[in-house]
Amino acid sequence: MRTRILNTSMIATILALAWPTMLEQLMQTAVQYIDTAMVGSLGTQATAAVGATTTVNWLIGSSVSALGVGFLSFIARAYGAGDQKAASKAVSQAVLVTAIVGTLFTALTLGLSGLVPVWMQVDESIQELASTYFFILYLPMLPRAASIILGTALRAAGDTKTPMKVGVWVNIINVVLNFLLIFPTRPLTVLGVTFTMPGAGMGVIGAAVASAIAFAFGGIRITMVLWKHPMISPRGSSFRPDMAILKPCLKTALPNMLQRFGTSLGYVAFAAMINSLGEVATAAHTIANTVESAFYIPGYGMQTAAATLAGNAYGANDKQRMNELARMFIPIEIILMILSGGALFLLAPPLVGIFSDSAEVIELGTTVLRMVALSEPFYGFSIIVEGMMLGVGNTKQPFAFNILGMWGVRIVGTFICTQLLSFGLVSAWACMIAHNLLLFVLFFYCYVSKKWNPLEKQAASA
Repeated sequence: MRTRILNTSMIATILALAWPTMLEQLMQTAVQYIDTAMVGSLGTQATAAVGATTTVNWLIGSSVSALGVGFLSFIARAYGAGDQKAASKAVSQAVLVTAIVGTLFTALTLGLSGLVPVWMQVDESIQELASTYFFILYLPMLPRAASIILGTALRAAGDTKTPMKVGVWVNIINVVLNFLLIFPTRPLTVLGVTFTMPGAGMGVIGAAVASAIAFAFGGIRITMVLWKHPMISPRGSSFRPDMAILKPCLKTALPNMLQRFGTSLGYVAFAAMINSLGEVATAAHTIANTVESAFYIPGYGMQTAAATLAGNAYGANDKQRMNELARMFIPIEIILMILSGGALFLLAPPLVGIFSDSAEVIELGTTVLRMVALSEPFYGFSIIVEGMMLGVGNTKQPFAFNILGMWGVRIVGTFICTQLLSFGLVSAWACMIAHNLLLFVLFFYCYVSKKWNPLEKQAASA
């Protein structure tokens, strides 16, 4: 009876933490769909200009997110141990790191904006447009860093609703401004009533401006909410570097940062090889990535909850709760990913068709999406085990696994297939799936051998 009550309580806690993150990611993906559809209506060149630097965006965003992981692990463990003072101190250090990193990345991205499309082998006809889009997108890099790192600090303290609410407003602002800035003034008919809809007619540049304004709002709002938070507000705390906090946070964050940087750099190399295949392959790849991202929402929503709860259990030194969490998270995650993979397989053609009216792009995008749909349950398992390892501060093994998969399988395989053997986009996505399956094997071994759980190691050595 006690176990059943415990399980019911844990399931309620898991869902309470996971659903706001899932909804936040769903909203972000919905806006990404709308963005891509609106830009796609301008033509294949516009889609390629926006999509050409997407993987560089991942590289930057994931590097900043890695710092958030270090603070997530520290704050979650402090909460599990009942040490609210340590958690609040960690938040003040997170603010300091946000200011430093946000400023550094602003200078870096704006300074290199003219070179990024060249490095990405973007067609010369759209290099200038892609460069301008990238420059505008990173003008608000400081508030973007605040949204990522400080939002993670809130989630680590169990507050997943605030980042969700801020995310909803960010997306609403983005969509409204897209509608007003991308398209020119034109007649619009709604419910049989025709009226003149004002518009700036800025095209791709309008999409960049809309996103930049929305990002700026999100970062400022997250900072304001954190400052007034009743539990972890940094008000009154010292913002001088505190190595007692920064050292363990950075020790956890560094391998994760190297992992994200290495894998994101791999995405850049991957996309550059795909860009070299031509506009159709680039457009199909960009659209397929956009479509696919929606179907990873259950996985990454659950990963956030897994990291937070595993960190809490580790901080409380509760080995039983750690093992119970794993036994519950994994089957829930696999079921969710089977359902999302099945939906992706069935809905691939109409979903790709939302973003392009090119029969060639739709056919190619549908093919690669149906391929990756079959691997989703395996990837879902990896996501959960990795999330729990991040929550307890074990970032070294995920780093090794992901770098091996990205560079040893995906990049080498794609280079051989596309550059040496002249195969197309399908072969590149096959290499991506092989990468995901390798991660499943490695994380499965980590799980069954109990290497993911530091409390097991401590019990064995006691």
